[in-house]
Amino acid sequence: MLVHTIMTSPAIAVRPETSITDAAQTMLDNHVSGLPVVDAEGKLVGIVSEGDFIRRSELHTERKRSWLLELLTSPGTLAAEYVSTHGRTVEDVMTSDVVAVTTTTDLQDVVELMERHYVKRLPVVSHGKLVGIISRSDLLKALVNALPTPVTDSRDQEIEAAIINELASQDWSRRGSIRVKVVDGVAELSGSIMDERERQAAKVAAENVSGVRAVFDNLVYIDPYIGVGIV
Repeated sequence: MLVHTIMTSPAIAVRPETSITDAAQTMLDNHVSGLPVVDAEGKLVGIVSEGDFIRRSELHTERKRSWLLELLTSPGTLAAEYVSTHGRTVEDVMTSDVVAVTTTTDLQDVVELMERHYVKRLPVVSHGKLVGIISRSDLLKALVNALPTPVTDSRDQEIEAAIINELASQDWSRRGSIRVKVVDGVAELSGSIMDERERQAAKVAAENVSGVRAVFDNLVYIDPYIGVGIV
């Protein structure tokens, strides 16, 4: 699956000269925690997020250092921190070194970039210009759409056969050891397992079959050493 299939487009964006008041209000109004920053031609030049607003002079949350660390901190670092805590425009607080993706980036690469850079969203660009944004919520929506949904008119026999076929295709499932009975979309699992981890795996296999409304576990654990069943 590629970025263009699930990204949000057009993306809500702000300009570098936008006031931090307007940027913060835009985030609140649109229920987002970050905004791409574009220039007059639509070229991506940065990103601003809630994290850029948490250390502010208005909130008295500026970074506090001991007198020794303050003495050892370079004037340049102190000057940059002053700008971010007292600046009045997005350009003063935004992150300029932006990690971005294209419309044809694979979702696996998107997730890896988010994890590697500890970000919740990635701007989507084409020829340097912003065309959308992909966030964790977009990935969550894609997951919901990909998950199987119950089909109320599925016949119990078809559901039953699908569960049996799924179990038969798994290396951890011993053929014929787990029996399946489905009534009104409710699957009952019976038979024996030799490892307790098979119990949860069998339940998950049944739950993922379209049309299953609930799963009841009546499996019996057989101790492989003494051959005694434990319910």
